[in-house]
Amino acid sequence: MTTTAPEQTAGPATGPPGEAGLRVVPARHPWRWAAGATALVLVAQFVHGLATNPGWDWPTFRAYALTPTILRAVGTTLQLTFYATVLGFALGAAVAALRLSRSPVLQTIAWTYVWAFRSIPLIVQLVFWFNLAYLYRRLGLGIPFGPVLVDFDTVGVLGALGAAVVGLALHQAAYAAEIIRAGVISVDAGQREAAAALGIPRLRQIRRIILPQAMRGILPNAANEIISLFKATSVVYVMAIGELFYQVQVIYGRTGRVVPLLLVATAWYVLLTTLLSVGQYYLERRFARGTDRIPPPGPLQQARELVRRAAARPGPPSPSGGRP
Repeated sequence: MTTTAPEQTAGPATGPPGEAGLRVVPARHPWRWAAGATALVLVAQFVHGLATNPGWDWPTFRAYALTPTILRAVGTTLQLTFYATVLGFALGAAVAALRLSRSPVLQTIAWTYVWAFRSIPLIVQLVFWFNLAYLYRRLGLGIPFGPVLVDFDTVGVLGALGAAVVGLALHQAAYAAEIIRAGVISVDAGQREAAAALGIPRLRQIRRIILPQAMRGILPNAANEIISLFKATSVVYVMAIGELFYQVQVIYGRTGRVVPLLLVATAWYVLLTTLLSVGQYYLERRFARGTDRIPPPGPLQQARELVRRAAARPGPPSPSGGRP
């Protein structure tokens, strides 16, 4: 004799049916929604204060944001950043190579360089290089501890802009050396051993095997350093160089409009830092190809994905059971 279990009827479904006719109830996150709503309210209050508080003085901001003086100052800031980045990372690569060498003398020299330039504040280094002519009125080339073959006046060679570039580059090189060294040693030693066993020349090992893998670890930190260097160019105001922050100080010292002029500098720093961050994102994606550590999609990719999902979402079923 066989018995059959009575059929079980499910209640009203609140979501698409799952396996075995079970209801699929989506997870609810009330605190997440509450936190999001609170954050949106705070952001809305901040934006409302920016728009309505007369203390921000937006007319003065609009009057000075794109003046030729400010644009020239932005160009000087970018020039300082470019030269200091190129020279700093070139010298940093050389210092990193010395630190990775097997010579204890070269390792000690490289370590001392990194230790010294990371210990001294940047503003102190810049003031020192700006006053280099006080210590060495003339610089020359010749035989060590012997006669000088060619000499020249220090002031004529190293002006204010040159001293700023030298100071920024030497300071940047100390950090760039550690970033590059960290990226190189992050590559598994077996990669180098396998390449050496195959008879691949050392320079080709570095160019084709080590550096492409090391760049995945170098790029994020290097981009952070470049962005920090871009903002650190504001320190050269002590050398009376017409970069962005110095020109803003000159203008608000003459007009007395401190807040809107600081907003002008802030807007330019935010805009250019955003462009650098976008470039960093795409460089990281390029060097992350073939790995599982691809950066998450950016805002534009996320927006496109939301639009694609909304367009592909099926409509509600019709009363007859089919699609409308």
